[in-house]
Amino acid sequence: MADRTAVLLLAHGTPDSVEEVPEYLRNVTGGRPLPEAVIEEVRHRMQAIGKSPLTRLTLEQGRLLAERLNVPVYVGMRNWRPYIADVVAQMAEERMTSVVVICLAPQNSRTSVGLYKRAVLQAAGSRMKIHFVEGWANHPQLIEAFAERLAPVWRKLSDQLKTRVPVVFTAHSVPCRTIQHSPEQPPDPYAVEAKLTARLVAESLAELCPWYFAFQSQGMSGGPWLGPTVEETLLALQQEGHRAAIIQPIGFLCDHVEVLYDIDIAFREHAKTLGMHLERPPSLNDSPLLISALADIARQGLARLASL
Repeated sequence: MADRTAVLLLAHGTPDSVEEVPEYLRNVTGGRPLPEAVIEEVRHRMQAIGKSPLTRLTLEQGRLLAERLNVPVYVGMRNWRPYIADVVAQMAEERMTSVVVICLAPQNSRTSVGLYKRAVLQAAGSRMKIHFVEGWANHPQLIEAFAERLAPVWRKLSDQLKTRVPVVFTAHSVPCRTIQHSPEQPPDPYAVEAKLTARLVAESLAELCPWYFAFQSQGMSGGPWLGPTVEETLLALQQEGHRAAIIQPIGFLCDHVEVLYDIDIAFREHAKTLGMHLERPPSLNDSPLLISALADIARQGLARLASL
């Protein structure tokens, strides 16, 4: 079975250049047109960070996981190359018959994980057995990986300022309409799972207090998005007398525009206008603990596939 069993990692995807932003955004919206101002703003953010490393880092995570598992690991993107459908086709050509699929968004949601799952199942059809991991927001090694990144940054800044610096955990916001409960659908678990990850990271560092949670990167489309926002949270902290804060995104597993621009540039500038200092722990990226978490999840999935 070894040469016919594989793991597929899924991520959002990112364009390779600012010229590709319009096509990328059409993929994100399913073809719905966006105002030119929105397209220009996304171009601006990409130019400000140079180039999003998301694809490179995700491929590296896949390589490290393949070394750990000694089985093929593929990487597919929902909104850019390598597209999920193309990667699934490649897996079929290479005679993979059983695949564990892990979305690199640990917190389950209909608007993210649900769309990834639909894309994989549609592309695979009956050509291979699929075990899709719905969510892994509370995996012990994921929690440990975040805590490992956070602890030295928090301790250093707290020592420098001689106070317990507040930590704001964040996850990507989603439109409120996409998680609204209805008789036909169970409640969307996203907000609960995002806050669960934050709480477990905070609890793993006994001295960490106070901590808060905010949703970041609200979209530029109309309608309400999940909050509170980071901007609102920083203002509240400033009004309580805090002079510094640390933001740790627990919904992202590697650097990309929502980290390198939204946090490192936009939120840092916002904090500066409030007279606050803002820091961020390094992203997980190639964290051995993250790879261990993925390997454990993959092995459990492979065992289930083998029993079918």
